This record gives sequence, C-alpha cells and structure tokens, in this order.
Amino acid sequence: MDTDRSARLYRLLDRQDILDCLVRFSRGMDRLDRALFLSAFHADAVIAAGDFVGDPVELYDWAASLHEQGQVATHHNLLNHSCDIEGGTAHTETYYMFAGRNRDESNWIAGGRYIDRLERRDGEWRIAIRTNAIEWSGMLPTMPLPFAEVPDLHGNGAPSRSKSDPSYLRPLINRRERQTK
Repeated sequence: MDTDRSARLYRLLDRQDILDCLVRFSRGMDRLDRALFLSAFHADAVIAAGDFVGDPVELYDWAASLHEQGQVATHHNLLNHSCDIEGGTAHTETYYMFAGRNRDESNWIAGGRYIDRLERRDGEWRIAIRTNAIEWSGMLPTMPLPFAEVPDLHGNGAPSRSKSDPSYLRPLINRRERQTK
C-alpha cells in the first residue's frame, strides 16, 4: 500500500475511534450507564456545560441527577461532525440535538454543538476538554406514544435508562409474535 493511502487509512481509523468515543458519551448519558459515560473522558478532563464546569465524575453526577429528576427518557443525537487531527490531539465540532420526554409528559428539545479537544493517550482517544455551545431550545406539544396499545410491544424488552434496555441484550433475539397486518 502506498504511503499516502496508508496515512489516509490511519486517519480514518482515528476519526472512527474519536466518533466512537463521542457515541459512548451520548449512549452512557441516555442509558444512565456511568462506566460507559466516563469511558469517553480522560479522568482529568474539564467540561463546561450550561452552568456546570468540572470533571467527568462531577459531570455525570450533575447531568444524571438533572435528567433523572426531569425526564423519563433522553436522546442525545449526534449530527454533523468535523474533526482535525494533529498527532495525538484532535479538535472536533459535533452538532447535537437533545430530546427529552419530561416527567409531566411534555417534550423538551435543544440543540447546539459539542466542541471538544480529544487526546490519544496509551493508544485510546478520549475527551480532554469539552465546551457545550447551546444554541436553541424549545418545547414540543405532547402526543401519545405510538403503538402503546400493542399488547407485546415490549416483548423484546422495554426501553430503559439502565442496562436492562434491549440494546444491552446479547444475543438479541425476537420474542414477539409474527404480525404482518
């Protein structure tokens, strides 16, 4: 393989490792999976989000408490992603859209950008500094959740903010009856 192609391949692998890191943050927050969430950050990372500025453990405790008190479900969706890598340091800008089903059954949405400096330490990319640029927020009208009347809707597992969520099941198998009508 020529040198240029090899360099591009390594850059692509680094970009994927960086994106996987950002997904661990989002999934860890939505599933309230502390270990997964913290695996996205170096222990000495500094995060500025809203009125919070602190380290990853403090961030998890603050955000989990906020989400547990306010919402029954959250989705931290990652959108456009740019990534500049120089050696063992990467600067990223990742657009996000947050959606939360509030305990009063209203729906809150917000959007902005995660602006991160990641560092590769011991071969692993993790966030070293994060700032959260919150750019908009709003409430959506409440509507019933679709298909709530289906008797075995959660036969393959009910959505959960814990490791009982179906996304953790291995192997994933279908336990629902075949229904094509």
